[in-house]
Amino acid sequence: MTTLQWAGLLALAVIAGAVVPFQSAINANLGRGLGHPLWATLASLLVSMMVLLPVIVALRLPLPSLTFIVKAPLWMWAGGAFGVCFIALALMLLPKLGASGFIALALAGQMLASLLLDHFGMFGLVERQLTTPRVLGALLLMGGVALIQFGNTSARALATAS
Repeated sequence: MTTLQWAGLLALAVIAGAVVPFQSAINANLGRGLGHPLWATLASLLVSMMVLLPVIVALRLPLPSLTFIVKAPLWMWAGGAFGVCFIALALMLLPKLGASGFIALALAGQMLASLLLDHFGMFGLVERQLTTPRVLGALLLMGGVALIQFGNTSARALATAS
């Protein structure tokens, strides 16, 4: 893989992460308007399908293999449930924690889970052992999460006290 290809992948990963707080903030407003976060979760997933289906048709993607669909282990279908979990929790927590607080804590959870997935090579991933630099990186990230979440709380407490 060339440096340019690698840079492109990194940029796409940053974009993937950047859309999450926008999605969460917009869906939180939708949840308030619809009367409950779960209605907004359903609406978000329905809009996702309405956007995705025309793309699939436009790309003329072949239908999935029925053999695979029937034989696939149940865990392979859990992604949708995790998506619902993330969207619903984002809708409920983002208004209380703020965008930066929620995303920082969500990122911390993603990092911890990712280290475990990599270390054990779960779900067909290549094993990547926990090393001192990887653990140190995760700890530094946790420190950043603490500064983002509690730094804001401390500033608010100081402003209220004066």
